[in-house]
Amino acid sequence: MKIHKILLLVSVIITFVFSLQEQKRLPDGFVYVKDIIPDLNVQLRYFSTHNFVGDTIAGYKGNRLILTKQSAEALKKVQNDLQDQNLCLMVYDGYRPQRAVNHFSRWANDLNDTLQKREFYPKVNKRHLFRDGYIASRSGHSRGSTLDLTIIDGNTNEPIDMGSPYDFFGKESWVDYPDLTKIQLANRQLLQNIMLKHNFRNYPKEWWHFTLRWEPFPETFFDFEVE
Repeated sequence: MKIHKILLLVSVIITFVFSLQEQKRLPDGFVYVKDIIPDLNVQLRYFSTHNFVGDTIAGYKGNRLILTKQSAEALKKVQNDLQDQNLCLMVYDGYRPQRAVNHFSRWANDLNDTLQKREFYPKVNKRHLFRDGYIASRSGHSRGSTLDLTIIDGNTNEPIDMGSPYDFFGKESWVDYPDLTKIQLANRQLLQNIMLKHNFRNYPKEWWHFTLRWEPFPETFFDFEVE
């Protein structure tokens, strides 16, 4: 019996230590969003190979959404509002390490790598990605209060029709793109309105891209890994 109790105590201590180590991975002010929104659907595209590079991106070691605490708390309000309409959020990206942004830059400079052109940038010449603003040496995502997301149907868990895929390079992804159906336009407006309501601002050339107003680290670009 004593041995059993000792083993149980050791197990509890080990679990506690690992929990502390996990918490220490994040800088002050950052959280794992699942701790605040347990039912959030997270599909980090850069942890997968389904992205414009066609490979897992440097710095992504797990499908774990990380944001500043203020952003996560605001996002919870968005999720709650959508669930009242039998809808939910699906998040494609949040905090992004600087090393991931550097990976994008290396890929953009390799003009021979056009593996994903047909799906993600069929009308864009790869040599113009920097000039046209699709790729940059820094990203607001690295400040921890920017995220990419869409809305999914609460019954099917499928994304609603936004008129263009996530991360598509082209005018079709602009919020005010004129050649949308009424349903696509209404869906984009729904996302815009509910995010604006909870203090997120949109990047007009990407319907999925939002940044928390009054973000806590407006000048700091972080590089810790997503794990």
